[in-house]
Amino acid sequence: MSSTVSVILNCLTFNRARTMKLLEEIAATAKSPEVLAFRPGPGRAHLAWQLAHIGVTEELFATERLVGISPAWPELVPRFRGGSTPDDNIPTIEDIRGLLETSRAHLLPILEKYSEDDLNHVPEALKERGWTVNTVLQVLCWHEAHHQGQAHLTFNLWKAAGS
Repeated sequence: MSSTVSVILNCLTFNRARTMKLLEEIAATAKSPEVLAFRPGPGRAHLAWQLAHIGVTEELFATERLVGISPAWPELVPRFRGGSTPDDNIPTIEDIRGLLETSRAHLLPILEKYSEDDLNHVPEALKERGWTVNTVLQVLCWHEAHHQGQAHLTFNLWKAAGS
């Protein structure tokens, strides 16, 4: 029988492959700066924000939320964390790819340390939210799929707009 952690790690791997495929599809347009800057409506997050947000969120879990250390990229975290207002400084395909790869490399060793015995543990930084390790795993699995879906829809809207 597979453990909860191993199932979630497999889901995260699958989700990341879909996100990276979308990033490659955007790069293949030869208009990636335009695509990444596209917003589905006034005041809405641009496509680059959705993808960078995935990486920054994983970095926050890999550092301050699960380990209690400061995240890498102190300049990116305020720009792409949940609740931030997307600015017009659009990261490149390469920047987003690097953020996604590096944040995942920071996150996996943390998650791989957990076992079934840890699932009900509430990390110190998440006590206020009441999130257990099990909740963290579920949120991480859902989070990337959610924002990848938003990015995918935004890309389809860009294509439909005839850009």
